Amino acid sequence: MEETVKDLLMQVDGMTCQGCVNAVTKAIQRLDPNARVDVDLEHGRVHVITKAQSVEVARALDAAGYDAHAMTG
Repeated sequence: MEETVKDLLMQVDGMTCQGCVNAVTKAIQRLDPNARVDVDLEHGRVHVITKAQSVEVARALDAAGYDAHAMTG
């Protein structure tokens, strides 16, 4: 049975630069290599198309040093 693809919007605090964008993207893609990640630095949001659960994405970002929680899920 195939996992459902989720369209998530995450609030991610602590992102300030392109290095943060790269770190956030890599953290999510380690969880789901096929995830599509779009980072909005100005608003501190990350849009993710993934098979991972929002709680898993939040944990991966927390482990990478960012305070993250799902706005949608």
